Amino acid sequence: MEPHQVRIHLAGRVSLEVCGQLFDQAAFPGQQGRVAFAYLAAERGRPVERSELTDTLWPSEVPPSSDTALNALMSKLRALLVRANLSSGALTGGAGYYELHLPESTWLDLEAAADAIHEAETAIRAGDPRRAYGPSAVAHHIARRPFLPGWRGAWIESRRNRLRSVLLRALECRGEVYLWNHEYSLAVEAAHELMGLEPLRESGHRLLIRSLAAAGNTAEALWAYEKCRRLIAREIGVDPSKETKAVYDAVLGACS
Repeated sequence: MEPHQVRIHLAGRVSLEVCGQLFDQAAFPGQQGRVAFAYLAAERGRPVERSELTDTLWPSEVPPSSDTALNALMSKLRALLVRANLSSGALTGGAGYYELHLPESTWLDLEAAADAIHEAETAIRAGDPRRAYGPSAVAHHIARRPFLPGWRGAWIESRRNRLRSVLLRALECRGEVYLWNHEYSLAVEAAHELMGLEPLRESGHRLLIRSLAAAGNTAEALWAYEKCRRLIAREIGVDPSKETKAVYDAVLGACS
């Protein structure tokens, strides 16, 4: 297969695309089928023990018929992969495990988001926000989508936390890109989204202060710092960090 002729989306609507043929989440054998496929795809490259899948598919209580149900579910997933023109050996099973075999060029959204945020942060650290524009957008658009909504479990929560971390970092990078590109209103939006997700994450407050000041709204920038100071004092009883104070001092200094 040519590069990226297999594309898998796990954040948002679970889907599989092979050579332009799309299998949307309705093609999978129910919600459990989507969860099992997501687990195997996200953990591709290693055998997944049956017990891992069992714990994820039945997080509250494993029914006595779980072995039979899991076998049937894997059989249906294997049939879907065959319909998608993947190898009949794309999903294999062994002594207590299953493994999903995909072409090395497979594009997986969770992996793409992780790679993109690393590329964006590297560019920002190098002082090259232009190079961060595309990767930060990719990371942001993928990471803001819900991961297996309505389903619970330790593995799912872990993956959600990882996506949330990518989203927060992507918003920080997007803010820097917008500031560089003089898109101050978009930088303010990124700051508010970041603060809405993590009110005590000071990078969001710093981005808001800098964006407002860059747009010429100095009074709003100073008031944004004051609200940050009051929030941190109320919630954890300390002052803002020296980095946040330095941003405030820079805005204040520009006024005098």
